[in-house]
Amino acid sequence: MSTYVITGVTGQVAETVATTLAGAHDVIGLARFTDAAARARLEAVGVRCVPTDLLEATFEGVPTEGVDAVLNFAVTKAQRWDIDLRANAQAAGLLMAHVRPAAFLHCSSTGVYDPAGAALLDERAALGDNHRPIMPTYSISKIATEQVVATMCRHLEVPTTIARLNVPYGVGPDGTARGWPAFHIAMMEAGMPIPVDADRPNLFNPIELSDIASTVPALVDAATVPATTINWAGVEQVSLEEWCEYLADHLGLEVTFEVTEATIGGVTVDTTRMVEVCGPTQVSWRDGFAALADAYRATN
Repeated sequence: MSTYVITGVTGQVAETVATTLAGAHDVIGLARFTDAAARARLEAVGVRCVPTDLLEATFEGVPTEGVDAVLNFAVTKAQRWDIDLRANAQAAGLLMAHVRPAAFLHCSSTGVYDPAGAALLDERAALGDNHRPIMPTYSISKIATEQVVATMCRHLEVPTTIARLNVPYGVGPDGTARGWPAFHIAMMEAGMPIPVDADRPNLFNPIELSDIASTVPALVDAATVPATTINWAGVEQVSLEEWCEYLADHLGLEVTFEVTEATIGGVTVDTTRMVEVCGPTQVSWRDGFAALADAYRATN
């Protein structure tokens, strides 16, 4: 049995990871826990919930020894530079110093890459302000956090993996549809066009929640000093346009697209390194999106 500390544990991705690991491990979840129902779900499966404010770096109750891995899924998206850099980048480094775990897994984003259209991006690709059209602080705060984590990895000699997550989606522990594609369903139901970048098709590598959870142990095992960086994504490439058309057909909806600069373009990545470390993802995007659509219909 391993001891995991998971930040952002009530989030759409971390809740599934915590729930999956709790069956066989000691899991300590950190969040503000403003969502009482999420806390109750976590505690019901054995997660120890410790209220934590990363902006203030208040780590009372967070263990300082015996932690096999910290899984850092927390992300603040206030779109204020003073808040987002402090709560994301600074807090990650301070948490590493507080816990000094045997390993640290930082969940970053493929949103750190410079927009490149349909070009396949490996971990050495150029970084840039990818999400600026919709979230001005997001990409830069993600890049800053990666650098703080990488620095503390070397300074504290804590083996670290930085995993750049593509498009997470799936059905959460509460049975609800989660992720960007679920928002697309809601937009289609409301008769709203789906925004797409002019550089079409908008290609991504969506990864289903159970695949995310199942690859966590291997990503932790891959942690090194200096940090290892890995694209964390589904092995299948699919365009936003294609998955929206698939969801619309599955649910009997109509979909239209609006070309605009007020959205993010495709980010499609090379998963070679991930497959070497974790093996290929198991859930095909069509099966995963069908389950997402069914869950959306059942709960809305």
